[in-house]
Amino acid sequence: MKTKKVVSILFLASLTVTSLAACSTGNKVQNGVVKDGVTTIEFWAAPNPTQQVYWKEVAEEFTKENPEINVNVSPMKESPTSEASIQSAIAGGSAPTMSENINRGFAAQLADSKALVKLDELNGWDKLKESRNMENTMEGWEFSDNHQYVMPIYSSPMLFGWRLDILEEIGVHEAPKTYSEMLDVAKKLKEKYPDKYVWAKDALADPTAWKRWFDFFMLYDAASNGNNFVEGTKFIGDEKAGEKVLGFVDDLRKEDALLTRKAKDPFESGLGIFTDIGPWTISYWKEKFPEMKWNETYTLAAPPVPDDKETSNVNTFADTKGLVVYASATKEQQEAAMKFINWVYSNPENDLKWFEKTNLPPARDDLTTNDTFKVFLDKNPELLPYAAAVPNAIPPMDNSKYNDIQTFIGQHAFNPVVKGEKDPKTAWKDMQEAIEGALK
Repeated sequence: MKTKKVVSILFLASLTVTSLAACSTGNKVQNGVVKDGVTTIEFWAAPNPTQQVYWKEVAEEFTKENPEINVNVSPMKESPTSEASIQSAIAGGSAPTMSENINRGFAAQLADSKALVKLDELNGWDKLKESRNMENTMEGWEFSDNHQYVMPIYSSPMLFGWRLDILEEIGVHEAPKTYSEMLDVAKKLKEKYPDKYVWAKDALADPTAWKRWFDFFMLYDAASNGNNFVEGTKFIGDEKAGEKVLGFVDDLRKEDALLTRKAKDPFESGLGIFTDIGPWTISYWKEKFPEMKWNETYTLAAPPVPDDKETSNVNTFADTKGLVVYASATKEQQEAAMKFINWVYSNPENDLKWFEKTNLPPARDDLTTNDTFKVFLDKNPELLPYAAAVPNAIPPMDNSKYNDIQTFIGQHAFNPVVKGEKDPKTAWKDMQEAIEGALK
């Protein structure tokens, strides 16, 4: 706690010093922002070689067309974490103009410290949303103060993989869409294969905060139509939907359909027949498990929903990160940054290049209808379900205490239900009380 307080104090102090320095030196500001008529902006790319190559290429192309702006791309440090390196840079007065690799939870921490620019107040924001065709995708990105601090680069809707071959063996010919259909699969599976499980994943019993993105929130977003869960300092979780999710997990436990001990490659080996799958897994399988073939060995589906819900346009959690502009940047740098962002995303070919290099779906509404992406998706049909789900994918919560909140979800609700230690109603009540206590 003391460390966090010190960092916060340094954070605010650095912002004040940076602001005063910018005001007192005119054009002579950090990074030589204006020199010989050229504005220089520092861009920190994710610590991923593929993404660094991408950003260096587009920055070079941009500078050729806009010689008055120099975009200097460099990788952000990831020791001990990329988040820590950003906080350290801000506290030390050496933050870049902009960076990628930011999720909404971390952005909320930075926004609370006044370290980020409100993108919606920059000239060109509305044009950016329209030209990139991401109006629907952006709906879930507004922060509780009605501003936008992050421009999503990619949005990876998390889908559930099903072992299609094993489903066929037990007489089921498509992925279940509802809770009752899934429980029916659990019964049939245990009858034919007593040693197999529907969901085999040790993380189901692990309270680590980020793991809730890939189990609880996938199910909860589907059951609640993407309810915000937390808004500002208020817990607004959908109790009815939440108890249904926990009740469903409890029903799977009662059918002996959950395995929470460690197992090597449980889905690939067929020990489990259902698990969360991101688009990055597809590339991994092509190298390590070539026998995993879409629509043969496995299929992809939206999260199952309660029986009284529609099974089309189902919401799910989005593993997603985006761009931010730092408040320590001068006005000239902020304007140059927005000009660069608009240049990149006004051309869908740049999103195609990103998609080809990373397999991470660009955060736009038209991936399945824009001809720019047709050839790529035709060659990679297993990515089509992800592309189609982007507009229905819900990003992480925009709360600076997201790590504590998600830990409480595991500790007080999800994990105890998985273990049979609490009933769903009690679990939800205990979780709510813990979260409301943290939000005070």
